[in-house]
Amino acid sequence: MSATLNATESAGIQSSSLSDLSDEQVLLRYRETEDRDLFEELVRRYQRELFSYLRRYLGSRDMAEDAFQAAFLQVHLKCNQFQAGRRVKPWLYAIATNQAIDAQRRNRRHQMVSLDHLRGNEEGDDERNLADLMASREPSPAARAGNEERKQQMQRALSELSDQMQAVVHLVYYQGLKYREAAEVLSIPVGTVKSRLHAAIAKLAECWNRDHTNELD
Repeated sequence: MSATLNATESAGIQSSSLSDLSDEQVLLRYRETEDRDLFEELVRRYQRELFSYLRRYLGSRDMAEDAFQAAFLQVHLKCNQFQAGRRVKPWLYAIATNQAIDAQRRNRRHQMVSLDHLRGNEEGDDERNLADLMASREPSPAARAGNEERKQQMQRALSELSDQMQAVVHLVYYQGLKYREAAEVLSIPVGTVKSRLHAAIAKLAECWNRDHTNELD
């Protein structure tokens, strides 16, 4: 009985101590010890957030699961490359984004996503909500029956973006990352994030107008 209590108390202390560690401390300790509990703690912290990101990005639960597993395999394989002083979250997103892009290239199955609830960005007027941008081009506010078709048009437009543009749209609008955070994830300058985002918005508007014009012909 005493041994059981001691084991329970030990497990509780270990669990408590893990929760007190920062993401960076967890990863660095895992790199040193390869303690499975540390790795599982990191997975637990990011499982819901990162899987949700990959599912939106890829439009497929199965593809997202594969990409998620591949991403954390890379975390295990590349943990020695993680630099002390860097933040874990952008590093994880960079790995996950690369896995998503690779999955798209392998399958050529573009994501099935709705742009109706894209999040705006807090850093300027030029980051208007994409849904608002497109909704302003609706032919009739009463055309609710056409909502599903509108979503499909949005999806087709997004699928025509380059991998680089898609990555920026997903990170900034869906995940709500700031420019500097998206830049860190993608290892590109902040100015490049802005230019890709603006180009993506222009391309989406062009695709939307083209599809709408074809409908009227």
